Amino acid sequence: MVLATIRRLFQPMRICLNIPSHFTPVVYLLAFFTEASPVLQALVATFFTWSLTALGAAFVFGMKNFNRKVLDAMLGFAAGVMLSASFWSLLVPAIDLAALQQPENQIPTWFPVAIGFSIGGLFIVLIDRTLPHLHLHLPISSAEGPKTSLHRSILLVSAITLHNIPEGMAIGVAFGAAALGIPGAGVGAAISLAIGIGLQNLPEGTAVAMPLRAEGFSALRSFWYGQLSAVVEPAAAVIGAAFVTIAEPSLPYALSFAAGAMIFVVVEEVIPESQRVGNTDLSALCLLFGFVVMTILDVALS
Repeated sequence: MVLATIRRLFQPMRICLNIPSHFTPVVYLLAFFTEASPVLQALVATFFTWSLTALGAAFVFGMKNFNRKVLDAMLGFAAGVMLSASFWSLLVPAIDLAALQQPENQIPTWFPVAIGFSIGGLFIVLIDRTLPHLHLHLPISSAEGPKTSLHRSILLVSAITLHNIPEGMAIGVAFGAAALGIPGAGVGAAISLAIGIGLQNLPEGTAVAMPLRAEGFSALRSFWYGQLSAVVEPAAAVIGAAFVTIAEPSLPYALSFAAGAMIFVVVEEVIPESQRVGNTDLSALCLLFGFVVMTILDVALS
């Protein structure tokens, strides 16, 4: 019934634009998306990743406690997805583009990638040290950054929110690269990156909302803080897409920057949290599985 309604709504547009009858609304929407500006593409893609964060946070409405093994498995999977996305969707296109630019600018191929990657990791370190936040399951006395009187829940959300910045930037940079026609960085690759980041956002939403629920917060308030952790992604994505479309020569640096920032987050936050209570083999196996799934997505959609 819903599909029939959509078909009726699209019928006048289909006739006006001379679109074949077999060209379904879903296909039309996909075609519209691929032809949209990279900024709009990045914005839509990060609304998708945010929605999966909200879905993960929504588990608080059905339960007050979440099986720790399941959460560690999800976090391990998320880490694998992020590592794979950082390599296939960001670093490999950055290396290919740097190689194409090398004859013109006489800069070694490895230089933009190494510099961008290093600065990306240092950027997250700088954020960690300048903005107050608290990692999951730690006492408020272990809060990092400047001293603050902010509530524990705000500090928890701040930690995840800060780490979502590079994810949003990665999506924006990927769509910006696709718009510039960079080899190996098409719209399909950017979509696979968005899907991968969305998949790893699912356990992040759960990981934020569930501890708050266990501490006595209402289900609604826990959900609110859980989904709030990803609202920074659309803004970061728009900035990333706009920047690379304006400054094309900086693209290898931007792609590597996003990869360095994402990998730092994985190593500093996601992997340690997935192994904190001793489920090391489980989280490691799920990491490998996440890496394989993201690799398949990238190859299939590129």
